Amino acid sequence: MTTDRTQIPESGLPHSDILQTLDDYKVGDADYRGGRTWSLVYWAGEEHHHLIEEAHRRFLAENALNPMAFKSLKRMEREVIEMTASMLNAPPEAVGTMTSGGTESLLLAVKTYRDRARSKRLLPRLGRPNMVVPETIHVAFDKAGHLFGVEKRVARTDAFGAVDVDHMARLVDRNTIMLAGSAPQYVHGTVDPIPAIGELALRTGLPLHVDACFGGFMLPWLERLGVDLPVWDFRVPGVSSISADVHKYGFGAKGASTIVYRDMSYLRHQFFVAAQWQGGIYISPGLPGTRPGGPIAAAWTAMKALGQEGYLMLARGALEAAVELRAGIATIPGLRVMGHPHSTIVTWTSTDPAVDVYAVADQLQALGWGVDRQQRPASVHLTVNASNLPVVDRYLADLREAVAHVRAHPELRTQGEAAVYGLMAKVPMGAGLGRFVEREVLNVVEGMYAAGASEAGPKPSPVLDKYGAQVRDVLDKVEGWRDAAKAQLSGLAERSGLAGLTGLADDLEKRARKIQRKLPRLGAALEGPKAALTRRFSFKRKV
Repeated sequence: MTTDRTQIPESGLPHSDILQTLDDYKVGDADYRGGRTWSLVYWAGEEHHHLIEEAHRRFLAENALNPMAFKSLKRMEREVIEMTASMLNAPPEAVGTMTSGGTESLLLAVKTYRDRARSKRLLPRLGRPNMVVPETIHVAFDKAGHLFGVEKRVARTDAFGAVDVDHMARLVDRNTIMLAGSAPQYVHGTVDPIPAIGELALRTGLPLHVDACFGGFMLPWLERLGVDLPVWDFRVPGVSSISADVHKYGFGAKGASTIVYRDMSYLRHQFFVAAQWQGGIYISPGLPGTRPGGPIAAAWTAMKALGQEGYLMLARGALEAAVELRAGIATIPGLRVMGHPHSTIVTWTSTDPAVDVYAVADQLQALGWGVDRQQRPASVHLTVNASNLPVVDRYLADLREAVAHVRAHPELRTQGEAAVYGLMAKVPMGAGLGRFVEREVLNVVEGMYAAGASEAGPKPSPVLDKYGAQVRDVLDKVEGWRDAAKAQLSGLAERSGLAGLTGLADDLEKRARKIQRKLPRLGAALEGPKAALTRRFSFKRKV
């Protein structure tokens, strides 16, 4: 079988040609230097970029797998952890390691506390370990649960995205190995009530991990700038560990995060040791074996070069941009800012059915903006940096224009990415249609990584593309019935003083969701999806 796949060239190409090709490949990538992205890249300017680039280059070949061979890397890692621990108000005996990123840090937290529970024989012989976390916790906890066999128990959050600690307490049982909270959570930028979770941790004897991957290198400076924040770091007695990414608001090179523990009694359970391997005794502090030296050196360099004054300056610029964005978005009819203003995250959603969030996102993307779409509810997420400050006015102007355009063209909600995102945000996940959508998304990803995949990017699922709009129409109707009934009952409760009706409204919402879960798999109804789904939902009218 012949193939056009890329092969190693017979002879090495000229270095100048290779570098030119790399530059050509970058054409069309997201414009982070111009401040038009709201995620992925944390830009502190050309001078800082070139500095950490040089630090990374000087340790390009070094490997932190063996800290005795490269003592320089171990020294820099230790100093990065010490600087981070000081910033997080950790006690003198705090210890930790650097990791490849926030996901590894969170995986390690779950693995560590699972192994700690096992070593202390805290788990019943037949019990499955579980962790109790907010519903807004980072998805890396789902991955950790999948990889390490730990059940994820989810506590609800309030209207601002802060976890209900009483609900967390009700989810704890004898198989619980850890608690977790966010500072802030990614979705809305709200800091969870860590002091209250800490009290629960002390009361139950459970370790508490604070996911500050996103905010660990921002919240300390915002606090110094006067932002009103709940206490969230090691000043809270119940906090056992904190993760913080240097490659985010620490402005290091990609591939650098930290996890800091209150003392060695926790960290020791993170290590992996194999003493019987024929290749010799093997020790690994984290998940990978080989650990590149470049990100360690770049992280150390970034922290030393910026200093506290530099971090304060960058935090001040990001805060100013976030404040301007929140104020500007609040003036646009049909939009609402979500969450508490605890951080430099700005998330907005729609309050007007005529303003479809995903259709607005499509318009912004067409205007050259990077857009991060969220769901449940549909919203757009902005990670704000000081580098975004010069373009805030332009973004707000384009956002106003996009909202007006979508309001004038309602058909846009069934076109482009808006149709697919809109469907996925409404389908009841976890059963029936939800599993079908997950399979369809998996098919799209497989297409991206298949042999001979196109550089044009993923193709939309043909099934979702064909039937998505029909299914979404049905789900919109169900959602409308549920919301209308709940609003009527809530209004009646307010007028009559019957608080029980509010609970009845909540029960109605749960019942509607239960009905949604009874939908047949979409794959079994492809011949007539709208008719089939409508028949299923006809029961809802009789409730």
